Amino acid sequence: MNLQLNGKNVLVTGGSKGIGKAIAKAFVEEGANVAIIARDLVHLKEAKKELGNIVLYQADLTEKTERERVFRQFIHDFGSLDILINNAGGSNGSSVMETDLSLFYEAMELNYFSAVHLSQLAVREMKKKQSGSIINITSIYGRESGGKVTYNNAKAALISFTKALANEVAPYGIRVNSVAPGSVLHPTGNWQRRLEENPEGIRKFVQEQIPAGRFGTPEEIANVVVFLASNKASWIVGATMNVDGGQSKMNF
Repeated sequence: MNLQLNGKNVLVTGGSKGIGKAIAKAFVEEGANVAIIARDLVHLKEAKKELGNIVLYQADLTEKTERERVFRQFIHDFGSLDILINNAGGSNGSSVMETDLSLFYEAMELNYFSAVHLSQLAVREMKKKQSGSIINITSIYGRESGGKVTYNNAKAALISFTKALANEVAPYGIRVNSVAPGSVLHPTGNWQRRLEENPEGIRKFVQEQIPAGRFGTPEEIANVVVFLASNKASWIVGATMNVDGGQSKMNF
């Protein structure tokens, strides 16, 4: 299927490894002009070796001034923005009572406020062209219990934000949606670490909790993202799509 993404200007946050890198690669393969943002310069350079003709931006997206700086640089370099992928994120802490309040703030800044702020900046640019697509990478654990509480809280907020912004900007030709992955295995992710620490326990988790009988791959998430960003998905607005091999317990 030709997704008609050739020449589109795409910005992917958290794009140097894992799901973010797979998303960036999928857009490159569709002929898009791609830039990625990450904190770690080493991982950024490794991603460029693998992906080729992409632009790298090193920034700490928990900082408001850094988000503004890197966004201005993107517009300077590319001229306009067609697609924003808010993928930057991570988990911290443990149970509610054992997690310091500062970690709740940290999780919200990385997983939620970075996406909100960059979306605001993106919409201002996209309105000029009366078109655009914003996709937030959330989680099935933003819709049901599971995982760490700080992460779940932030992803739940991001799912709610996705719908609110989508309804607000749809009249301007801008579509906002989110993709909610289930458990995805990749070399730099938490599931890989857990698998190495407790292989039998993780195999049992997969057998009992994921009907498909295996972890997902970053590429399987990326395939949904590029479709959702394309005009082939033009009637999908404000949706959060589970990509989880049946793992979620939800009925919708």
